[in-house]
Amino acid sequence: MQSKITPVCQVETYNNVKNALVKDKWIITHDPLTLKFGKKDLYVDLGAGQLLAAQKAESKIAVEIKSFSRRSDVDDLEKALGQYILYQDILIELEPERILYLAVPNRVFDDLFEEPIGKLLLRNHRLKLITFDPKQEVIKQWITPS
Repeated sequence: MQSKITPVCQVETYNNVKNALVKDKWIITHDPLTLKFGKKDLYVDLGAGQLLAAQKAESKIAVEIKSFSRRSDVDDLEKALGQYILYQDILIELEPERILYLAVPNRVFDDLFEEPIGKLLLRNHRLKLITFDPKQEVIKQWITPS
């Protein structure tokens, strides 16, 4: 069983990814990226993560950052996947050129996405991932199922 991560650690995780993107020569263009759709404004809960936008050359991305801090990685995955699908559908309408990624620490990738449930999501093209090393603040992998 995993221990709970405090909100301070979640903010730290967010900063780790942001710093890793800057090191990878991305320009942060929106922090956070607000999605306005109809009468609804979507804001990502600061405790759960942040949605940010970055640009590099002509590429534009949106990144949902998750620390997977609850007792169950599967519960976190269910919530993250639901948010990812919602954001993806709205981005297709509002900014189809912007590619959405879910950023997760290396340990989450190893513990969850190397398991059958995670491999299934990747194999079925459900999401794109960025894995990062929180200590070194570097991007380890860009995973874009083809």
